[in-house]
Amino acid sequence: MRFACLAVFVLNLLFVLPVSAQQEVLLQGKGRLASLDPSGKVQWEMPWGGIHDIHVLPNGHIMVQQGGAKVSELDPITKKVVWSYDSATQNGNQGKPVEVHAFQPLSDGRVMIAESGVGRIIEVDRDGKLLKEIKLKVNHPHPHTDTRLARKLSNGHYLVCHEGDGFVREYSDKGDLVWEYEVPLFGKEPRGGHGPDAWGNKCFSAVRLENGDTLIATGNGHSVLQVTPEKKIVWQVAQKDLPGITLAWVTTLEVLPNGHYVIGNCHAGAENPQLIELDPKTKKVVWALNQYEAFGNDVSNSQVVGVAVQARR
Repeated sequence: MRFACLAVFVLNLLFVLPVSAQQEVLLQGKGRLASLDPSGKVQWEMPWGGIHDIHVLPNGHIMVQQGGAKVSELDPITKKVVWSYDSATQNGNQGKPVEVHAFQPLSDGRVMIAESGVGRIIEVDRDGKLLKEIKLKVNHPHPHTDTRLARKLSNGHYLVCHEGDGFVREYSDKGDLVWEYEVPLFGKEPRGGHGPDAWGNKCFSAVRLENGDTLIATGNGHSVLQVTPEKKIVWQVAQKDLPGITLAWVTTLEVLPNGHYVIGNCHAGAENPQLIELDPKTKKVVWALNQYEAFGNDVSNSQVVGVAVQARR
């Protein structure tokens, strides 16, 4: 099974989009994990529950969430789990309410895991040995909302989206809080739900750009924001900025080598795409994926594979 140069065929139900620079993707929806070839055809799939994070490893294996608190490595050829770590039972968490929504493969076989409920980031080796622990600042602790995506940066710091708090926080390699940004509500009152009519600042993902700014997917804020270290918004895409598209729960972010952004658009309904590639300079949609019938309304995470996307470093 080949996982290099993955790409998605682009289909938008509302208008015709250019079909250049397509990317194959790995995603999960409707109880299955699948990869799509350049025509949008499923080239590989297997039954799998809901996820919030996913990575394709250099050996072609997939590191993916399994259940509420387990991180597993999956061989896509045999469709077998070849390694797993269960945060619900290991390294002091037995009997505690724990959920995992973010993890990251590191060098030397290490794995970073953000553990919601106990409020910490850990690094473990493949034997499950605890190598590092970073305590997180959480204003409104809850095992389901302490964190969404979290990434270890090239400088050794950790960039963490705190969904329940509505904050993106950066921690040093020693665990000190060195930067935080409260995702704004822009003067509106929060509204419940998950679709386009909801409203809030439940941020899902953040990417540190090469110029030092931070790109933030605001979850039920229906937007993507680019924020300077001084916390000034210098670029944004709001819910209705893209012609023919309504943003709902904005989830994953990937920065492609050409500078384009791939944006996850979850809970947006059958009429809206689940994935969008956007040229940030022009704010024009290059392609979009809408496979609602195949993958449903809750595709919360995907990965473009075969290119060095900045969000995955």
